[in-house]
Amino acid sequence: MSKATAEHTAAPPRRVFLFLQGPHGPFFHRLGAMLRRTGAEVWRVGFNAGDRAFWFHGESYLPYSASPEDWPARFAALLDEKRVSDLVLYGDTRGIHAEAIAEARRRGLRIHVFEEGYMRPYWVTYERGGANGHSRLMEMGVGDMREALERSDMEAPLPPGHWGDMRQHIFYGALYHWFVMFRNGDYAGFRAHRDLPVAREFQLYLKRLLLMPLTRIERFLETLRVRRGGYPYHLVLLQLEHDSSFRQHSPFDSMAEFVDLVLEGFAKGAPGHHHLVFKAHPLENGQLPLRRMIATAARRLGILERVHFVPGGKLAKLLDDARSAVTVNSTAGQQVLWRGIPLRTFGRAVYAKPEFVSDQPLPEFFAQPTRPDSRAYKDYRRYLLETSQIPGGFYASRGRRQLLRQVVDMMLSPDDPYEALRNGTAAPRQQLRLVR
Repeated sequence: MSKATAEHTAAPPRRVFLFLQGPHGPFFHRLGAMLRRTGAEVWRVGFNAGDRAFWFHGESYLPYSASPEDWPARFAALLDEKRVSDLVLYGDTRGIHAEAIAEARRRGLRIHVFEEGYMRPYWVTYERGGANGHSRLMEMGVGDMREALERSDMEAPLPPGHWGDMRQHIFYGALYHWFVMFRNGDYAGFRAHRDLPVAREFQLYLKRLLLMPLTRIERFLETLRVRRGGYPYHLVLLQLEHDSSFRQHSPFDSMAEFVDLVLEGFAKGAPGHHHLVFKAHPLENGQLPLRRMIATAARRLGILERVHFVPGGKLAKLLDDARSAVTVNSTAGQQVLWRGIPLRTFGRAVYAKPEFVSDQPLPEFFAQPTRPDSRAYKDYRRYLLETSQIPGGFYASRGRRQLLRQVVDMMLSPDDPYEALRNGTAAPRQQLRLVR
């Protein structure tokens, strides 16, 4: 055999995947198992007992019990020791992940970032290098996306109107924090990436699980009150104050700052017969007294009777009659734009393109909001569904099955999702079956 032939037939370098923290539940374990079946080597670093509980392949588990200050050196040593080619993680802003990404980037490794879907709930996000405010989408214009779409004639599916795996999401969150509370003795150096103590977070998850039936009734009544009120209304899409998109990619230090700004803009600019509806995030856990905070500020401005609060739940019913919507950078803004409703944002968001997101001052926006360019948004949405948005979910078993059908091949591809579409190497997308 000639040298040229030998080089042509030589096996590709073996892939070595190092997993850090993932979404609550068994998704990362299932993903690692499937990658292992491709012949790849897979390792998982665990930082607490919750990480360990959902990784069922003991031989590949690497516990990290030292302090966060020692992590960068230990991570660099792990990359050398295991000859890592690929880093896999969920979210890119928590301290241990940001430090790992910086080192992996210096070495030219592939960085696979998972996040909740930009058009959740029935899609998840898979990107290379970074997500949200660190996504490659931040630097792309709608014109770039239209050019890449010339290779595709896919019909984009309609957005689902409700959350798909909320109970499983909350259940796995509560279970994860139970392990951290009661089984964490082997991880003396562990520090949570959020300011909230783990015990308090567990209590809040458990409380949400127990009160879900009552919250559902309250939400139904509040939504009914708004929809039958007979007045024009504007929606405010609240986020979790501890969420990385709010903390890392917005100008606000607290949710209270955002609430005050919106209420003041509404009081100054909205017609007197218009109302304002604050909708809490579906995973809001009661850590913040949102209802009281909003009522106090509205009373001070003399608009309390025109301000409403809905505790989470489905967004579609409220959007049906909304005049406009305001958010920091919630992914729920995508549902607003799909319906052609004017949207005002304040933080960095992958969808905050000038074609379809308003930059009006708030009083002017509430008085006469500019409508989005719906044709441009539909092209943007179709681009995402052809690239980084994958049908499926992290928490429900049927969502994980559908996600794994597609994402492993995407991870093994030499092209990231955006390059794959442009180069014509993107695999055909599945139909979104789990919405039924």
